[in-house]
Amino acid sequence: MDQTPVHQNHNPDLLKLMPTAARRVVEVGCSSGALAREYKKSNPAVHYTGIEIVPAYAEMAREHCDRVVDVDIERVAIEQLRKDFEADCWVFGDVLEHLYDPWALLKKIRESMDRGGCVVACIPNAQHWSVQARLSIGDFRYQDSGLFDRTHIRWFSRVTMLEMFRNAGFVVDAGKARVFNEPQREAFLPVIRAMATAAGADANLAVEDSKALQYVFRATVA
Repeated sequence: MDQTPVHQNHNPDLLKLMPTAARRVVEVGCSSGALAREYKKSNPAVHYTGIEIVPAYAEMAREHCDRVVDVDIERVAIEQLRKDFEADCWVFGDVLEHLYDPWALLKKIRESMDRGGCVVACIPNAQHWSVQARLSIGDFRYQDSGLFDRTHIRWFSRVTMLEMFRNAGFVVDAGKARVFNEPQREAFLPVIRAMATAAGADANLAVEDSKALQYVFRATVA
């Protein structure tokens, strides 16, 4: 399966949710190491581990991470998480949707972390207006990137994202909808409102939830 294209840009909203004084950070799917590069500007003392399965991307990331490893994080046992991947912050920047069982992985990470640790994640929104519009006409075709990225395995809405963290034992204490300038969406919002009303749901909330391309969350160990 082709991998998501490498990039040199970082997600500023994800960066803002990372604890400013973390001792050890593990980023799953670190790509070129762009987020590590930016985070280390404000916290140079951090030990930053990147997990990256694409060798060419990993080589780029080594310029910015203290350690870059190639491992299938879903196959790592809790004991190894505690021993080899100790961290007070785990980062998943558009990664959880690429995993077979992100629910189980988050539970293992939760069990391996001490109180005060956190997970920060950016997750694409399957409730986005463009997904709803394309589904309404049967146009569900995979693409090389974006919401229909062919490497996506799981799909989430805001509601199911929050459920995933809560069921794993985390408390979501911060988050943000990433809404971008998409003038074409205005034509679809009245239809989304009407569908929510017909379903007996909160129409205003349905409209707002359809605007986010992605969500970023910080989930902590209470």
